[in-house]
Amino acid sequence: MTPDRFFALLLALRTREAITTGDLAGQVGVSVRTVLRDLRWLQEAGFPVLVERGRWGGVRLLPGGALDTSRLTPAERDHLALDGLDDDQRRQLGAGADSRRAREKVAVRRQPAPSPLPLSAVVTTDNRPWFGPDTRGTDPSAIVGDVRRGVRLRIRYRRSEDVEPTWRVVDPYGLLAKAGRWYLVADCASVPRLYSLERLADWQPTRVPRRLRPGTTLTEVAAQLTSSWETIETLQVHAVLEARLLDRARRILGSRLTVRGPRSEGGGEVPVVGRDAVSVTVACRELEDVRQLLQFADGLTVTGPPEARDRMRELATRTLHRYA
Repeated sequence: MTPDRFFALLLALRTREAITTGDLAGQVGVSVRTVLRDLRWLQEAGFPVLVERGRWGGVRLLPGGALDTSRLTPAERDHLALDGLDDDQRRQLGAGADSRRAREKVAVRRQPAPSPLPLSAVVTTDNRPWFGPDTRGTDPSAIVGDVRRGVRLRIRYRRSEDVEPTWRVVDPYGLLAKAGRWYLVADCASVPRLYSLERLADWQPTRVPRRLRPGTTLTEVAAQLTSSWETIETLQVHAVLEARLLDRARRILGSRLTVRGPRSEGGGEVPVVGRDAVSVTVACRELEDVRQLLQFADGLTVTGPPEARDRMRELATRTLHRYA
């Protein structure tokens, strides 16, 4: 390949999106056979040349294949024109170094690997519970200042079983955000507690520094309390659930749901609703938590304990009267 033909090939490939070997041969002034040999040389030298055969084929320079020919010296252009020689033969002619530099100058400029996208661009957070109600009660920004003072707090708090909130003194560790809700983590009489800000009616900072148990931290106490929430078994509610609702029940009830195994129709205390069903157990903190099972309607039948069945019957009756 002569230097003139070499640059004529590069010019033709860079100015045309695709060109047939016949047109390329006519533009360069050689036979198609010679053009194919020259193209093979360019490919072996590392040029991004694609040769596609067939009716719809052609020769094209791949995207990103900008070739740098502007910095070649006359000697380097001459060495590029040497055709049919391998690297050993070029070194024997004393042309190895010049030929290598020439090919490096006209070789494809490799594009650097793109940097990975930042985590903030591909990860988002939302710790609100699915379809959960808007949180009410004390705003965390209102109480966090008094918590940061490191003093005891007198809080007016209403437990789930209380009708009215009552006052108590606590030693606060800090605030916990979990599942879209805020909690005050504190010791009450040296016993760790979680106080939902939704039920916190009022609070007053004292002049007494907080007294925390030695060697305890906010993270450790919060982890201990939330872990006990997931494993507590105050009330075990047994039920028969239609198998088609099992995936939904697992999403809603999480670790509180235990599947005890298949149960055949008529094989227990209460007939199975539907054709295929499983026996399940739901761990509830208090009897009133059976309200959460109403959303499964006639797809779930509570089998025990008796107080849970009675409460479900009462709730269902009140609902029926409301819509009667």
